[in-house]
Amino acid sequence: MVLSPMRYKNYIWPHNPRVYSIDYERKMALHKTPFGLYQLQDLGLSNRVMEGEGEFVGEGAYGQFGQLANVFYNSGPGLLIHPLWQVSSAYFVSLRLEQEPRPDYVRYSFTFWEDNSGWSGLANQDTGLAQGGGGLEDGGASSGAVYHRVVKGDTLWDLARKYGVSLPELVALNPQIKNPNLIRVGEEVRVR
Repeated sequence: MVLSPMRYKNYIWPHNPRVYSIDYERKMALHKTPFGLYQLQDLGLSNRVMEGEGEFVGEGAYGQFGQLANVFYNSGPGLLIHPLWQVSSAYFVSLRLEQEPRPDYVRYSFTFWEDNSGWSGLANQDTGLAQGGGGLEDGGASSGAVYHRVVKGDTLWDLARKYGVSLPELVALNPQIKNPNLIRVGEEVRVR
């Protein structure tokens, strides 16, 4: 099975990191009651923490690490798309160089924290039906929604470029798509 590359904001890993981990945690409160008893209260899920390790190998390895470091320096959350995990808005909180870099080999580790703020940075705006878009279908005159029926070879990345929307906007318009790396032929994707 060939996995699609991991992506964050505008960075695409040339090959996926070697090790991944994801931590799920539920916050609980303990309330003591008389006679040594207690009651548990479920406070809900906390943010997921996604960590990994990898290496860049070959000519330009240190340059690849530099590109990843530049993405780390950009503030704010971004869309983290992992080949297996559910897509999430996340903060890039840690990037660590694990050994003295060489021009042809860099070993690194990273940490992302899921952003639970509800995607507040993504603005959705219905702009009406695009003209002459090929593959577009009117989702209803009152809604102004525009859809594309997926054909073999389509990817969300290509559809975003084709219809002039950002990938985060396209993902936000299609909450039914749990993994942007996996869309099926015949599926309808909202593009506006």
